[in-house]
Amino acid sequence: MGFTPKKFSVALVASTALVLAGCGGSTGDEASGDGGGEGSPLKVAAVYSSLVEEPWDGVIQQALINAQDEGLIEFTYIDDVGYASGAMERTMRQVVEEQDPDFVIGDSFGNEEAARAVAADYPDTPFVFGSGGGPAEPNFSVFDNWIYEPAYLAGMAAGELTETNVLGIVGGIPVPEVNRLINAFILGAQSVNPEVEAKVTYINSWFDPAAAKEAALAQIDAGADVLYAERAGVIEAAQEKGVLAVGNMMDQQEIAPETVITSVIWSMDPTVRYIIDQVSKGSYTSQDLKDFSMVGKGGASLAPLNTGITGGIPDTVVDSVAQAESAIKSGVLRVDINEAQPAGSVVVE
Repeated sequence: MGFTPKKFSVALVASTALVLAGCGGSTGDEASGDGGGEGSPLKVAAVYSSLVEEPWDGVIQQALINAQDEGLIEFTYIDDVGYASGAMERTMRQVVEEQDPDFVIGDSFGNEEAARAVAADYPDTPFVFGSGGGPAEPNFSVFDNWIYEPAYLAGMAAGELTETNVLGIVGGIPVPEVNRLINAFILGAQSVNPEVEAKVTYINSWFDPAAAKEAALAQIDAGADVLYAERAGVIEAAQEKGVLAVGNMMDQQEIAPETVITSVIWSMDPTVRYIIDQVSKGSYTSQDLKDFSMVGKGGASLAPLNTGITGGIPDTVVDSVAQAESAIKSGVLRVDINEAQPAGSVVVE
């Protein structure tokens, strides 16, 4: 359609945007939009705690853009709402009251209570939010980035390629959603190289590239020669110091083509398409949408190994990772889910 998502200023919240009007509705006891008529694109409101440049929110944004390009939705967004008391709740209430979207999508986590409180007050509006909790009837669905399986595969590649047997991992905040990726990465590395040691630092922020880069540089100084960039800023440090890196959330090879081995990819396309279908049919119900963010439904994947990195990647490594990936897809290989904070990890105060 050529429609461009727009960002407008809102008086109530600094650095945010006003969402375009939608046409939400209800059918019986189920929250559902009517889609503005058969064949009309749904009106969608996206509300993000962080900037869309932050990869987690960027993945949701990209899925919405993809759906919009196909004429399925029209959307605008509010980002950088932050975590100040009342900011998310005021913003979401204003979105629903003034614009009445067919559904609202975004991230909650640090704004969990606010997002759920607003959803409870507007039972006829579907809410679809990233969350560590469960769904809530009748209208609050949840999703998360279940990309621990490709994280395991990326760890295998890192374990094969390290020359120092020291890996560096820079994460955001030590919550289960992040811990399971880091633990899977370490598990994959140690499955092919039991001598691997992992240095894990949490920057205690979801988006602080400068802090992430600083933590990565410290890990490199401590001997790490392959880094897992769970947060933005790590790849830049690896590139500067001539070591290797693994991207996260989206294919980040273009940031540093000679540095990035691969990326652990999360796609929100299956989740967004499912919600669009449900709302369009008037059959939306609150659900845990976990499965749509896993390998089985195309929500998680490993970017192709980048054989163009400095030093290249041996064919044996490419083959072993490919075999493990096939085993995961077929169900033969089950990657353990470990959501505990890794022993010896450091949280920056």
